[in-house]
Amino acid sequence: MNIRPAKVTDVKEMHDLVEHYANNKEMLHRSLNAMYENIQGFVVLEHENKIIGCGALHVSWVDLAEIKALAIAEDFKGKGFGRKIVERLHENAKYLGIEKVFTLTFKPKFFEKLGYSVIPKETLPHKIWSECVNCYLFPDCGEVPLLISMN
Repeated sequence: MNIRPAKVTDVKEMHDLVEHYANNKEMLHRSLNAMYENIQGFVVLEHENKIIGCGALHVSWVDLAEIKALAIAEDFKGKGFGRKIVERLHENAKYLGIEKVFTLTFKPKFFEKLGYSVIPKETLPHKIWSECVNCYLFPDCGEVPLLISMN
């Protein structure tokens, strides 16, 4: 297993992973365009030349970043690979000098096991919601906001 920065040639496989969960209402849809535009924040988990997991760190402000589009292929779920991707994204956040990382998720228990705490969504900066207002589920998609300190 190898976690590495994503390349544009990985986007189709990454998108397929995300869409699998989005179609099952376990995460929100992401367009191919959005994934290409944000490729520099993505990492992938590769196994035998196949992308079996992905996740992204999106910097929101000087001290805040978001984990987005975390997905693991069904055959590899429950084996700690999601945790490994999040840990890599935390390393990236620390390298960038980010103090806090948040996520919006339908699976809060996963992130709570990693040390995240549920927070009121109103505590996040308004800038965060710029993507949300374009979502068909806005304003109440059901995602839970969680936060962790990188200190």
